[in-house]
Amino acid sequence: MLFRQFVDEDLGCASYLIADEGSKEAVVVDPAYEIGHYLAAAEANDLHLTRVLETHTHADHVSGHGRLALEFGVPVCVHREARAVFEHEPLAEGDELEVGSLRVRVLHTPGHRPEHCCFLVGDTLLTGDSLFVGATARPDLAVEAREGAEGLFHSLQRLFELPDGVRVFPGHVAGSLCGKGMSSDPCSTIGHERTFNAAFALATVDEFVADSTAATGVPRPPNMERIVELNRGAFLGASTPLEAADSASEATVLDVRPVDEYVRGHVAGALNVPVGGGSFGTKAGFVLDGSERVVLHASSPEEAQLAGERLRAVGFLELEGYLSAPDTSEGLSPVTIEELEGLLASDSVTVVDVRENDERDAAQIPGSLHLPYRVLRACADCVPNGRPIVTICESGARAGIAASILAAAGHEVRPVLHGGIAEWRARGNQTVAFRRCGGG
Repeated sequence: MLFRQFVDEDLGCASYLIADEGSKEAVVVDPAYEIGHYLAAAEANDLHLTRVLETHTHADHVSGHGRLALEFGVPVCVHREARAVFEHEPLAEGDELEVGSLRVRVLHTPGHRPEHCCFLVGDTLLTGDSLFVGATARPDLAVEAREGAEGLFHSLQRLFELPDGVRVFPGHVAGSLCGKGMSSDPCSTIGHERTFNAAFALATVDEFVADSTAATGVPRPPNMERIVELNRGAFLGASTPLEAADSASEATVLDVRPVDEYVRGHVAGALNVPVGGGSFGTKAGFVLDGSERVVLHASSPEEAQLAGERLRAVGFLELEGYLSAPDTSEGLSPVTIEELEGLLASDSVTVVDVRENDERDAAQIPGSLHLPYRVLRACADCVPNGRPIVTICESGARAGIAASILAAAGHEVRPVLHGGIAEWRARGNQTVAFRRCGGG
């Protein structure tokens, strides 16, 4: 068997190529929208793609199954509970698919979604969004959280019964929003998970449901429903390469350059989400509306194409190019933690903490406001406009995004770009913790 794992480092998504080296037949499991690496692997090994297998209808990235079907005639297989609109071969529990001399066994494992399946090939198990390395999937994306958790518990019991030596290859690694606390390790074994995965210690369905539903506070980008509908609907073909644009017209300008370049000079009203900053697609999914027109401001055409590829991966398919000669006359003045100490001592700024609830609860600057960066665009009017605003997070990345949102809304804002709450505390400044009612 020839086996390849492909990991999208930006989204934390994993996809796979499985082939019989004798017959040269191959299948792709959970393909990303960018299909070039599968084609390159197939060509390098003289393989013939015979099927696409989907573990489920993905909510965090656009699938490449449409491109493989339209461009190469590859049939797509997914469980009938997916209710897919596109032409497909329905999967069912116990099916065995032939890939040359290999047999791919279908295990129906609902929980994350009703249609979810795992695929067992010999001693190799592709777990999709059910069992991760060190964690399990969130159960609240397709059905009510308790219902999903109950289904996931019973599905995991089936996987836990497999031999210890079965290799586990998940659909996600750390960085994905489809689970919480997952490892960055690309694979594991059933034996390792039996020993170290906390889900194995939850012996009853009630314990598992209580634990799973308590952990469903992971934020979900507003474009998730749109991505599901794209993946369930008619096949999507390839997008055209981005072209240079003379002006933004009425489109939203998404500045994908490093934040230091953005603050030195940017287009008025531009939003800044650096493509090189990690989790670009996820962050852009929180900031942008799926229906708005978007034009990019990049440092180079190559950077624009990379941003376009990553935006399409999360459902932003209709991009209007990149600015060829942008007016970068607007700027921002960042502050250091040392400067912030003086500004707060003179009570001359409003501090907006743009981290998530759990981070904020552990340590916050007294008197600061709290608005996670991902909600700021919808409620920028909630921030007082009487004096300058300083945005702060843990390290500076989210503070920069938040500052661009507030600046676009007309606020005078200064981000802490290279530092954050950790540095604030390290310099001996006061923070307070917040305990929510019930300990949650």
